[in-house]
Amino acid sequence: MRGKGKLALIDGEHYPDVIAWALQKLGDVCCAVFLGGTEKIGNISEIEEKIGVKIYHAPDYLDAIRAALTENEVTEVVDLSDEPVINYEDRFRIASICMLHGVPYRGADFQFFPRPMKRANKPTLAVIGTGKRVGKTAVSGFIARILKGIARPVIVTMGRGGPAEPEVIDGERFRITPDFLVKLAENGRHAASDHFEDALTAGVTTIGCRRCGGGMAGFSFFDVIDEGVKLAESLPHDLIILEGSGATFPSYRADGYILITSARGRPDFLRGYFGPFRVALADIVVVTMADSAGEDRLRSVVDAIRSVNRDADIHLTAFQPRPLGDVSGKRLGLVMTSADALLRTAERLEAMGAEVVAVSANLSRRELLVKDLEGFGDIEAVAVELKAAAVDVVTKWALERGLEVIYLDNEPVNVDGKDLRGAVLELGRRVLEGWR
Repeated sequence: MRGKGKLALIDGEHYPDVIAWALQKLGDVCCAVFLGGTEKIGNISEIEEKIGVKIYHAPDYLDAIRAALTENEVTEVVDLSDEPVINYEDRFRIASICMLHGVPYRGADFQFFPRPMKRANKPTLAVIGTGKRVGKTAVSGFIARILKGIARPVIVTMGRGGPAEPEVIDGERFRITPDFLVKLAENGRHAASDHFEDALTAGVTTIGCRRCGGGMAGFSFFDVIDEGVKLAESLPHDLIILEGSGATFPSYRADGYILITSARGRPDFLRGYFGPFRVALADIVVVTMADSAGEDRLRSVVDAIRSVNRDADIHLTAFQPRPLGDVSGKRLGLVMTSADALLRTAERLEAMGAEVVAVSANLSRRELLVKDLEGFGDIEAVAVELKAAAVDVVTKWALERGLEVIYLDNEPVNVDGKDLRGAVLELGRRVLEGWR
């Protein structure tokens, strides 16, 4: 019989009569999960007789918690266990499962409240990240370009530099130029915001939204995503792509999830803290920058993902620069956020016929960037990622000197022999078919 009420987490380090006493004080308990420990009990049935509610138990306590949450209408998970049965890492794993099920989780001196995961009124695909600088916006643009073959997507972004009211950019018909972006910047706008980059690189309609603050599980403190989603629902597009910001993502239950993480990130952030919440959501996991990590690191990343989500389709990728203009025969100044990617990008551009004569990896450090630009010397064009100070500093500087501005996109390319393009198409079709 399906119960309704609180789910109590208990252990064998407490005597059965103490557990019964605590549950009586707690009240409204529909079931319990036995986490382990045998010091003060004979067997689990002894506790069940004392407390009078169904007890879930499994070799892996997380499986027992999942079963209890699935089979009952749990209003709250209350942790009455203690060291040494579970530790701090265990509690984050429990919290991740509670977040996934949308149920509050609290203990003696902590509590986690999930944001309600709403549903959009159109097919929805979410692109979320494990942190900043993992290449999420570049992968989002790649995904949108692919899905244009089977749908008409609209991307809803959320960013710390996004507009206070949702803003539509018609990337399908409107050509975004360097002059246009500089004028936006001069009017106080963040012209390198994600919705401009997506519209430019993918040629799709985008809706930019603002957010502020990011919690441990990935929810923002304030945002205007609800208004952005409503706007997307009113447009004639048939697929909404929800794009997260850093480790933060919209509190919507999407029909499909693509998680972006970096091979340079810490594997323990995938299997620990609230990493399992994000990893558990993923249908596809794109591991970027895999070309700059050794085999041991890649194996650790893949093992961490597999330990949480055995069914996720994992793709190891590297970024291949894709200039949004002709670079052949031009003397270029190259500006990027990452020093590690700078050399590879320069080599790629030179293989396309450019001559890279000056470089800067200080796109996100304005003071150093200005000094770098002053030393660029005799160049014909600037190639720059559309991020950070790309518009208000680099583009403005170039236009004032009559230089051409060529924006750079970064396209993920498999280094593991798999087919990310095909996987995205398959997931997109599955999301669309779920609404037919």
